[in-house]
Amino acid sequence: MVRFEHFMDRLSQWVGHAFAWCVVILTLGITYEVIVRYALNAPTTWSFDLGYMMYGALFFMSGAYTLARGGHVRADILYRLMSEPNQARLDILLYFLFFFPGVGALVWAGTSHAADSWRYGEVSVFSPTGVPLYPLKTLLPIGAALLFLQGVAEVSRCIRCIREGSWPRRLNDVDELEVQIVEQFQTGKLEGAR
Repeated sequence: MVRFEHFMDRLSQWVGHAFAWCVVILTLGITYEVIVRYALNAPTTWSFDLGYMMYGALFFMSGAYTLARGGHVRADILYRLMSEPNQARLDILLYFLFFFPGVGALVWAGTSHAADSWRYGEVSVFSPTGVPLYPLKTLLPIGAALLFLQGVAEVSRCIRCIREGSWPRRLNDVDELEVQIVEQFQTGKLEGAR
């Protein structure tokens, strides 16, 4: 299962990094729209569609990456006080009670919704350009399926934690600056530390 965990972590990381470029495209599109709308008084017909499509794609496809990095919101006031094996037991319980049923329903409903969108050749009603919506709607079940598989990897990680008594290390990726500073301070590598 360790190989599966690492495979899913790498896949989620790759997908997350690939779709992070949606932020750049979104920023450039909105900047262009602001310039042509207010400086040239010539608004575009596609800017709104570009905005929600890029944000939607980023949102749908970043869930698995965020889960792999342990970045989803959690009310951890009491969780932090538990031993790591008890944290893992609670996580497993919550995965099976809420996560898998909810994400499974999202895969099921998203697949049906995307299939309907493809069958009708659905286009945006918000602009005269008629931008196709079915590619975006297809990302919903794909992103949910990746999230589901990453959840399986997280349950595997929880089982390992219960067996070994501590959380296994995750694959390295981008760390928050404060995490890097705390680690440097603790190891004495931060200039002026201790």
